[in-house]
Amino acid sequence: MSEHFDALVIGAGQAGPSLAVRLAQSGRKTALVERKVVGGTCVNNGCIPTKTLIASARAAHVARRGGDYGVTIQAPIGVDMAQVKRRKDAVVQASVESLTHWLGGTPGLTFIHGHARFDSPRSVRVDERVLAAEQVFINVGGRAFLPAMPGLADVPYLTNATMMHVDFLPEHLLIVGGSYIGLEFAQMYRRFGSRVSVVEMGPRLIGREDEDVSAAIQAILEAEGIAFRLNAECVELAREGDGVTVRLRCTEGPQEIAGSHLLLAVGRLPNTGDLGLEHAGVATDARGYITVDDQLRTNVPAIWALGDVNGRGAFTHTSYNDYEIVAANLLDGESRRVSDRVPTYALFIDPPLGRAGMTLREVRASGREALVATMPMTRVGRARERGETLGFMRVLVDAGTKHILGASLLGIEGDEVVHLLLDAMVAGVPYTVIQHAMHIHPTVAELIPTLFGNLQKLS
Repeated sequence: MSEHFDALVIGAGQAGPSLAVRLAQSGRKTALVERKVVGGTCVNNGCIPTKTLIASARAAHVARRGGDYGVTIQAPIGVDMAQVKRRKDAVVQASVESLTHWLGGTPGLTFIHGHARFDSPRSVRVDERVLAAEQVFINVGGRAFLPAMPGLADVPYLTNATMMHVDFLPEHLLIVGGSYIGLEFAQMYRRFGSRVSVVEMGPRLIGREDEDVSAAIQAILEAEGIAFRLNAECVELAREGDGVTVRLRCTEGPQEIAGSHLLLAVGRLPNTGDLGLEHAGVATDARGYITVDDQLRTNVPAIWALGDVNGRGAFTHTSYNDYEIVAANLLDGESRRVSDRVPTYALFIDPPLGRAGMTLREVRASGREALVATMPMTRVGRARERGETLGFMRVLVDAGTKHILGASLLGIEGDEVVHLLLDAMVAGVPYTVIQHAMHIHPTVAELIPTLFGNLQKLS
């Protein structure tokens, strides 16, 4: 016999718990099903643990640079990787416990641990239990993509998830993948003390960014001792004693790179293969992502898909915004849409890259008349005071409306300052609103009006 609920949320990642609580608070009898641990990728092996590790790595980096600031620190600087992991685990555990306590204390909400699979559009089986619901919300997230790479089955490898179990210092970490996840781990472990080599199949790092952004990031990381091998279109893996060799039978560069450990960071896959979506009639695209409309509804009435699983965003903040859109439309009588949001994200290397809106390449491709301004971080007083002048800031503006089209802020506090521009973009106000405001000195944000003062026609 089935158990009946008004609402069923599958997956306790970023969107699921908040939505389940809102649904329960609205008077709906709600169930939240999770097969692993609450919090999803962000809490357990994504944002929170990686940024905790980055903080430890930065502490080591700043300590090594103490002499630049007139601070004498006895060398060499040591890193206790076991303690680094313990600190990371404690932060993660606190987040999980807080989230679990919140869910457990919500009246009308039932948490069920197990693997959910659809039997029909309104029926889900969780192990031996059958749950029937009037509304179903899918928030099952994604996982690391494992490429069909020759030799992969014969070598030990790590992913972003299994890296969370590492409590030692790899002698030489090989990273296949030169995008956001790979680069954050590259700088992190280089600062911990590992040799690090990054292998990227494309012609440059983080290919979705503009070429000068990619080049600047590569230069920043190379200055810290990270080695890069680009255009590696013929990668093979082989076991070499206790380590791994990446063979690169290409036309240029070294033919192979030997390392002690291998990290695969070549993309993500949605967790849709074992949900029984075919029994519910829920449509997916060629990559396995659940297709949704502008309000995150699937092709099946009363079934929604939120977070990484819908292919409409691959970040914690997009997942949470999915929750906000669904809750606002379903419970608050609003009409919010995915297409209303401005794309924004960050690359959390040091210094970080803060991004909002369109890239320079995308603006050029649009054919519109636009203005552009670029400023090196050496112009920023806060950056000079902190001794962190790497990178640059760029803004793009529509020449007619004066609305901000996009921004790339690679530099100290770029991941925070970008919100100044993002808010103006969402509000639909011209850049002059920011330019005419009075900002605090000395900060990074105070240079944004000056940056706008340098706008020139985009050629």
